[in-house]
Amino acid sequence: MNPNEYTWIRQTRAILLDFCSELSPEDYTLQPESGSQSIRDTLVHIADCYHAWLGSYILLQTKKPITSKEDLAAFDWAAIIARFAQVDAYVDEVLQEYVYQMDEPIERAIPWREGGEPISITPRKLLMHTVTHEFHHKGQIMAIARQMGYEPPNTDVLGVPD
Repeated sequence: MNPNEYTWIRQTRAILLDFCSELSPEDYTLQPESGSQSIRDTLVHIADCYHAWLGSYILLQTKKPITSKEDLAAFDWAAIIARFAQVDAYVDEVLQEYVYQMDEPIERAIPWREGGEPISITPRKLLMHTVTHEFHHKGQIMAIARQMGYEPPNTDVLGVPD
């Protein structure tokens, strides 16, 4: 992945976040009957994946990248936006610092798990994981919104400018 490709991801995320910011507060935190997380909780979960694999595993900048259930309840819209701003900073840093090592495995224990065995994985693979994870959950958010009667916008990368 390169910075231009990540720009497209940021653009699609901005469309998603703009849409979600207009949901009613009740719908934003509603637990769907399907058993999925609320839209708010899913957004935090998406950001947490970036915080875990990029901010914690690759960059070693945090040992607690996963938001606790107690903290999740207090996440307001400003906290969501700040969380994704940190995501962008982590991605930018990985793209800059590992530009020539994207395919060189990093071997270490997962920092937020106690006593785990070391794993070996490349920055490129972790970037790909975090992006595909985000797009998977973005689809879930759009499906939940449709079930609530909203008409979600197009958030496909093909719909954003080059």
